[in-house]
Amino acid sequence: MYVIVTYDVGEKRINKIRKLLRRYLNWVQNSVFEGELTESKFEKCIHEIRDIIDESEDSVYIYKLSYFFSDMKQIIGQDKNLTDNTIL
Repeated sequence: MYVIVTYDVGEKRINKIRKLLRRYLNWVQNSVFEGELTESKFEKCIHEIRDIIDESEDSVYIYKLSYFFSDMKQIIGQDKNLTDNTIL
């Protein structure tokens, strides 16, 4: 499945959530990740997100698509092309 994840988390959790999502998905823009995941990796990622965030303060939006939509994706302006999954 193709997954898009956006997040708005507290400042002290930003780096943790970003590092986690970089292990699973491609970083495409500030607070936005996307990529292909198996069902098991998706479930593991969700579990790890829940371990990091404070559900009373943070928001994580997850969009699951049943097919790859790259031919439908349109970018206006600069393409960040931040698909490097290297954790710094």
